[in-house]
Amino acid sequence: MSGSGTTADDDPPLQTAVWRLRSRACWTDAAALLEPHAGTDAAAALQRTALLTERCLYTGQGWTEAEDALRTAEAVARGDDERGSAASERGHLAYASTLLAVRDRSDEASVALSRSAALLAPASPARPLLDFRRGLIAQNLADSPQSARAAFRRAHAGAAAREDALLLSSTWRHLATLDLREGELAGARQGFAESLRIREELGFLVGTAPALISLAQTAEEPEAARLRAEAGRLFRLLGGVPTWLAPYLGPPAPRAGGTD
Repeated sequence: MSGSGTTADDDPPLQTAVWRLRSRACWTDAAALLEPHAGTDAAAALQRTALLTERCLYTGQGWTEAEDALRTAEAVARGDDERGSAASERGHLAYASTLLAVRDRSDEASVALSRSAALLAPASPARPLLDFRRGLIAQNLADSPQSARAAFRRAHAGAAAREDALLLSSTWRHLATLDLREGELAGARQGFAESLRIREELGFLVGTAPALISLAQTAEEPEAARLRAEAGRLFRLLGGVPTWLAPYLGPPAPRAGGTD
């Protein structure tokens, strides 16, 4: 799932409903809307897998459901583009498992993304997302910031060309993280600010708190405190998601209703 996150008037009603649930951390409910189509429709199967993998990344839960969805996506994939996209999803799920120390699947992640790169055509719409995921592995598993920057830049250019706003917000954020690591405070602040702006415009609530915390790292007081307080408000509103922000924020309030 590229993550464009639009809810324009001409979007299919199903996609609008999926996006609204996803943006509010209701991944299981969003995936349930796609389940009737996932057994025969490769695009729906891939999107459902991506939703459940994102749930794993944000909550540390739901690994079995994500694996089952991935196997379905692999089974219904037919052409090289669909098989390449399914391989990208396998690599991303293996990356998530490794990153959160559930199980070390770093070799599986690298092999799957290499397979995806071999299957996807150079002009495939799935290329920018693949480049972004290869950047994540280089940044967070291989500790290779130079390779990560190159991959993120390719993903950034591809996301801009395809007008994939949510992916663009992620490439801005991760390029800014590399800038911050290298002491480039001005570049980091610009990237974090752009990422936050896009996510607020899209209404991507579950991704807004991390963007606020990132921007706070480059701000002076009292602006930094205001950004952290707003992040804490969203974190508690969504019931403590993403869970890895907990050390920086207060305890979440109980969530009312829903399965996520």
